[in-house]
Amino acid sequence: MKIFSGLLKLLIGVLFLIFITLCFSFRSEISSEKIKEKYCDAESKFAEVLGIPLHYKIEGKGDTLVLIHGTAASLHTWDDWTEILKDQFTIVRFDLPAFGVTGAAKNNSYTVQDYLNHVDGLLQQLSINKFHIAGNSLGGRIAWNYANSYPEKVKSLILLDASGYPIDKAPFVIKLAKTPILNKIIKYCTPSFFIEKNLNEVYYKDDLITDQLVERYYELSRKEGNRQAFLDRVESIVEARSKQIKDVRQPTLVIWGEYDEWIPLECAHKFDQDIQDSELKIIENSGHVPMEEDPETTAKIAADFILQH
Repeated sequence: MKIFSGLLKLLIGVLFLIFITLCFSFRSEISSEKIKEKYCDAESKFAEVLGIPLHYKIEGKGDTLVLIHGTAASLHTWDDWTEILKDQFTIVRFDLPAFGVTGAAKNNSYTVQDYLNHVDGLLQQLSINKFHIAGNSLGGRIAWNYANSYPEKVKSLILLDASGYPIDKAPFVIKLAKTPILNKIIKYCTPSFFIEKNLNEVYYKDDLITDQLVERYYELSRKEGNRQAFLDRVESIVEARSKQIKDVRQPTLVIWGEYDEWIPLECAHKFDQDIQDSELKIIENSGHVPMEEDPETTAKIAADFILQH
């Protein structure tokens, strides 16, 4: 009886600690107006695509290069690339539905085909019909699927730590979002250390993770509707399309961080092997987002490749 009483007290204590933690971890959503005020600038524009205002920027001159960010990121992931490349290329970048300033999709659906429809809908509105396309992580998956779906539009393809092949180990944030009960909690309780943990996983050089970087990822994740949209995206069916990677016919550059913890380096070699006209560049001392960790090196490699095609 004493043992049962002791276990009951322990359970109550644990539940109380969880309750207190959740209370202190509660973070309200940030209004769209406040997000726009802080994270939009003179280059920011909006286009109504499939019922939602999609946030985008167009900068520079020359051949068009379309840049697509990854999961939980935003068009800001390409800030350094844009500064480096806009004297040579017209840079088009945007916040995918579920992320950044764009926010939730109208139908709450986030399959690859949904993303292809949004991307092509925006490019059609902008009368951009022939271009080079680059994507990181989820953005890479969208990019190679776009190249297959609209081969006449894509001049060349750049994949940076792109998803596409089955992997054994899911990132912490994805595991959390797929865990019953916990995934409901993170809709309201999102402590900043979650964001720091994710950044520590995707960055190899931890000294590059500044307070400003954490704040940007953290606040954009809390834009009204974004946390639910993220959960909806994680629950969306990811079609098994890896066999279609061999169908890519555009000249393709595969850029990969040597120490990617989210998508292993072996996937880079698979892309290079499966795509007929491809070349692989491995970035030393870099993780899952080499365009953020080493923008000078990766942007130069990309520019040289595009100018060849």
